[in-house]
Amino acid sequence: MVKPVDVKALDGYRIWIKFEDGVEGELDLSRHAGRGVFKAWEDREFFEADIVPDYDAIAWPGDLSMCGDALYMELTGKNLDELIEYADTVQVNI
Repeated sequence: MVKPVDVKALDGYRIWIKFEDGVEGELDLSRHAGRGVFKAWEDREFFEADIVPDYDAIAWPGDLSMCGDALYMELTGKNLDELIEYADTVQVNI
């Protein structure tokens, strides 16, 4: 709903992310590292590789991505209903 527009890898499986509405901040993704599809992050160079905003997600090389909405809700503390209401009021892409 609110698209990520910039993202950077930080130390310790953290990222800095910025969304189209100007909201930005750091998120700790370490709880995912080494689990399921995120096993690829065990190679630290892979985690730090070119993470890019990809429409409504962030993506690493290959098919590994994370949902932008989930990251936005984690960063802001909004729940899904609040996110939908917010997206409607600020005219961001849904």
